[in-house]
Amino acid sequence: MILLFVIGVLIAPEAAKGAFDGAKCWSIGAFDWLFMIGGNIFVIFCLALIFLPVSKIRLGGEDAKPEFSTMSWFAMLFAAGMGIGLMFWSVAEPTAYYTGWYETPLGVAKSTPEAAGKAMSATMFHWGLHPWAIYAVVALSLAFFSYNKGLPLTIRSAFYPLIKDASWGFVGHVIDTVAVLATLFGLATSLGFGAQQASAGLAYLFGFEATIATQIAIIIVVTAIALISVLRGLDGGVKVLSNINMGIAAVLLLFVLIVGPSAVIFSTMGSTLVGYLGDIVSYSNWIGRDDEKWMQGWTVFYWAWWISWSPFVGMFIARVSKGRTVREFIIAVLLIPTLVTLVWMSVFGGSALDQIQNGVGALAGGLDKVELAMFQMLENLPMSTITSAVGIVLVLVFFITSSDSGSLVIDAITAGGKVDAPAVQRIFWVMIEGVVAAALLFGGGADALTAL
Repeated sequence: MILLFVIGVLIAPEAAKGAFDGAKCWSIGAFDWLFMIGGNIFVIFCLALIFLPVSKIRLGGEDAKPEFSTMSWFAMLFAAGMGIGLMFWSVAEPTAYYTGWYETPLGVAKSTPEAAGKAMSATMFHWGLHPWAIYAVVALSLAFFSYNKGLPLTIRSAFYPLIKDASWGFVGHVIDTVAVLATLFGLATSLGFGAQQASAGLAYLFGFEATIATQIAIIIVVTAIALISVLRGLDGGVKVLSNINMGIAAVLLLFVLIVGPSAVIFSTMGSTLVGYLGDIVSYSNWIGRDDEKWMQGWTVFYWAWWISWSPFVGMFIARVSKGRTVREFIIAVLLIPTLVTLVWMSVFGGSALDQIQNGVGALAGGLDKVELAMFQMLENLPMSTITSAVGIVLVLVFFITSSDSGSLVIDAITAGGKVDAPAVQRIFWVMIEGVVAAALLFGGGADALTAL
């Protein structure tokens, strides 16, 4: 199925893009209410779990002990979940909303003080409680049925209470196959777009042209390192890389906070939190919106994207969460990442909006290339060459952690829930991921990736 899909897209990338764009627009237009209601229910459900008696249940039974330290556990679930997205969108998204690059949230006038507030609260909405609740629901159901009920660690196990023994027959095969396809294509497209961002950053930094050859070379390097990491397993690979990544990200964050407009950033943190909590109901509503085009183009698309990634991220979080209580799990997967996202978005997004409002740098002229937004913001801070280089390294390492954790998940699903499948199978899935991304980039460019 993967081969047929890729060959079809490569034969006619423009036609494929047209067909898939049509399917996407129809899905989003016809089912926006379903995505919005679903997202809201997931958040309410997860928050309720913190206070219900079931919050005391320990994943794996009363005597289960966590496999990883709290910091390593958190670093892994964050790196797999959305680390790369934060690098890509923390500057680009608030800039897009403020300048009206693609509509403005809640119908506010662009480039106004109100637009700046809404730009930050809307960005926070898309990266806060709702996406993490989507991941948490999938992860918790898989962890519970696998560790507490003895079912295989695979997506079909979550459906057992609904469809009973059909989980192990054709219906279960369909569920797992869809999960593998969603995971592989989600990772391949992200790898392709990440290669574009990294090559654009390198070109911006060193003054050469970002070509397809550069992008494919980046994919080869990322795939090779992911391969080594996957072979080393969770402890020696993903955990080590995730810890390194969080350390580098923390250093970059502190640097921008100190040398950037610190007072503005701290003020932005407070106003973004207040704005997020104040606007969350307005953003969550789907009825009679003045900004329906914005809602469908951003919010509903994001919810669909998080849902498509949830088999992979949910299963990976389940894989590393044995020994935690339900309450501990929800707080770590839902609340702490939301607070970290608030700080991250306020530091990078707040700095970018401050530059735009003061007419400083390239961003003041509007959003040109999304993949360059982060580097254009860093350019106006001290030591911009070093920070941009660190940014490129972060993008690449976040991709490696997503790639190897995704490959471990695909490997487990295709092995029927076994977490110790043969090494050759892990190698196969890492390679396929890189090959699909490179083939799409080389054969169809951005059209092929966007179609997927």
